Amino acid sequence: MLVPISWLREYVDINMNTQEFADGMIMSGSNIETVTAFCEDIKNVVVGRIISVRDHEDSDHLLIVNVDVGDPEPLQIVTGATNVEKGQYVPVALDGSILAGGIKIKKGKLRGVQSNGMLCSFSELGFEDKVIPVKYKDGIWILNGEYDPGADLVEALGLRETVVDFEITPNRPDCLSIIGIAREAAATFESDLRNPDTGTKDTVGTAAEDYIAVQIKKPDLCRRYVARVAKDIKIEESPWWLQKRLMFAGMRPINNIVDITNYVLLETGHPIHAFDIRTIEKNQIIVDTAGDGEKFTTLDESERILTDDMLMINDGVGPIAIAGVMGGLNSEIRDDTDTIVVESANFDMDSVRITSKKLGLRTEASSRFEKGMDSNLSLIAADRVCSLISLINAGVVVGGAVDNYPTKIKPKTIEVRVGKINSVLGTDLSSGDMSGIFRRLEMKVADGSDDIIRVTPPTIRMDLNEEIDFSEEVARIYGYNNLKVTGHKDNCEAGMPADRMLRDLIRSTMTGIGYKEIQTYSFVSPVGVESINTPTDSCKRDFVKLINPLGEENSVMRTTLLPAMMEVMERNYKRNIRDFNAFEIGNTFFNKNDMELPDERYSFSIGSYGNDRDFFSLKGAVINILDILGIEEYDFEAFSESGTYHPGICAVLKVNGEKTGIFGEIHPDVRGVYGIDEKVYAGEIDLKSLLDHADIMRYYRPLPKYPFINLDISLLVKDDITVKAIEDIAVGATGDLLESITLFDKYKGKQIPEGMKSLSFSLIYRSGERTLTDEEVMPVHQKLLDKLDKDLGAVLRDV
Repeated sequence: MLVPISWLREYVDINMNTQEFADGMIMSGSNIETVTAFCEDIKNVVVGRIISVRDHEDSDHLLIVNVDVGDPEPLQIVTGATNVEKGQYVPVALDGSILAGGIKIKKGKLRGVQSNGMLCSFSELGFEDKVIPVKYKDGIWILNGEYDPGADLVEALGLRETVVDFEITPNRPDCLSIIGIAREAAATFESDLRNPDTGTKDTVGTAAEDYIAVQIKKPDLCRRYVARVAKDIKIEESPWWLQKRLMFAGMRPINNIVDITNYVLLETGHPIHAFDIRTIEKNQIIVDTAGDGEKFTTLDESERILTDDMLMINDGVGPIAIAGVMGGLNSEIRDDTDTIVVESANFDMDSVRITSKKLGLRTEASSRFEKGMDSNLSLIAADRVCSLISLINAGVVVGGAVDNYPTKIKPKTIEVRVGKINSVLGTDLSSGDMSGIFRRLEMKVADGSDDIIRVTPPTIRMDLNEEIDFSEEVARIYGYNNLKVTGHKDNCEAGMPADRMLRDLIRSTMTGIGYKEIQTYSFVSPVGVESINTPTDSCKRDFVKLINPLGEENSVMRTTLLPAMMEVMERNYKRNIRDFNAFEIGNTFFNKNDMELPDERYSFSIGSYGNDRDFFSLKGAVINILDILGIEEYDFEAFSESGTYHPGICAVLKVNGEKTGIFGEIHPDVRGVYGIDEKVYAGEIDLKSLLDHADIMRYYRPLPKYPFINLDISLLVKDDITVKAIEDIAVGATGDLLESITLFDKYKGKQIPEGMKSLSFSLIYRSGERTLTDEEVMPVHQKLLDKLDKDLGAVLRDV
């Protein structure tokens, strides 16, 4: 929202410099994007009056003009402009002048003729193309009115202006206007607010009802429709003060009537539309929805195909405007327009948003309506239009207004507790202090009791509905910088939730071992589960579907993180990232039934490819997580029935006997879908199930007092015997004496029979009560070897 400071000063006193103003507004909750100073650097540009114009003898497109700039002798200038005539007042850049952007102008010769300056266009003085009046877009700026030749242009036309660009959040549509920002400034700096004048100099004796009738057939979509009439209209350029304000606020001047409607839009925030009454058949305005498939041409000369849920403004025969979006070409203001109907209406925000989206047509009006509009502002905005028509003598206003207002919006009173607000903010403000803040924000205040204030905000503040909303108002006007840091006043335990702490612990662990965290969208395409070859009967195909998706690629809530991980790996691989390690923690969503919210569960996905990446590096990362979470009862089981993973290079993670996740090498067919030509390792774990078994409490255990006995063994076993099976037998057969068993070598070679492998382990025996002797350990060790031979056929290998 572009706000010229000079326009803002009309409604509120700002007795400070721009920096102090911007700082104050930011501290009271108004975010500022930029502050731009116009014409600050322009120097030595004056007003000139053209005395004569003649053709250049050596050029077909150049002219020689003599310009009165207040000097004894006229100034000769050579120009390529085609819109100059004798008697016109124009901007003249003299020798040594500086234009917008630091451009310097010096005298010289053009085609052999001396040129002592330059005639200026709008753009050369710093105005953007989008705001320059159409008639001057490609020519010299012809000044409207009479001026003293030689007068400083910037001073004579008031071009030195500061424009503040405010970022308006969706919950504050009341600030999408000059008066809305003025209201905030008045509250921030404890100044008085001056509302725009809505009176008219004179009105004709007839009433608006004599010219137009209004019927609302869809009161749920149009809450109010105000129509006022003005006659004896003279379509011409707006006065410079009005054009200048529009241009500084980012709008292009068109003509006086269109400019007034745009002016009121920017000033009050309420969209206005004007119809030529000659185009309104039967002098009727009927607010109703369109016919399905109906065609309508808007002001931008584009034909639109309508649907039966789009609200339209119709006359007695057919549509003349799309409600809240854009008027029709068939009812636009023309140069010979004599009588106009001023429309100021309130349309349903959802209806306007849906219509605008379907038509792909977003306007200044629709952007305001779709955020919500106060119905009580409609008559004020219509009256303001009529006041400006009267002020600039653009026509004569007809008395009265046709005001169809089926259901009036009334202010609502809300009780707020002084103690509660102080508790939320950590302040010690009195009831009087808070009441003063509310009054500064144009709210009506009545005391309810010692601790309760009855507050009635104006209907334009549609964001104030609950007690907590008023806490924010107190905080921002009192000053966020004045809020003190306080401790907890109640008995409570500070800190983050346990599951959040555990997730952060996993994040730090994963990043510590070289993995990068990624984040992907919860809205996904249902095609994702097809890409990873999910079984047809899997619950991961039962999606929670969005009612109004942005597109098919974002139409359902994800049930698995794995497709997104594969897509991220695909993008990195195609960009020649040859080593990839990443993980994601995110929600997945599973259907329950139509009457319940979906089951929302945290999931953990991991993915990697590149040099030195294999199944065991992925398994190692998973074990790191289990260790950091204090999970000791877990197991990995080989799995070969998944279409997503490579058979035989895949494992299911079980925690306390419960299946928690699966990981392994991605099946070649699946990675082929994603265009990855090398081995990819990935997996997914149900994080909620994992966190349920977490125990991060650490207990002190003294260092062992007694020495250990280390025995190494090399076992010859069949290929299908797992390390885990051997470890389990070792733990069960040795009782409390075995402290650890560690695999340190795996070998297959010429000395090993076909179908067999050699596994070498280091075993540590230790007692916490005494020093062990060989006589104690060897029988236990032999018992272990016998058990391995009996259960697994594992025999000691001669080395």
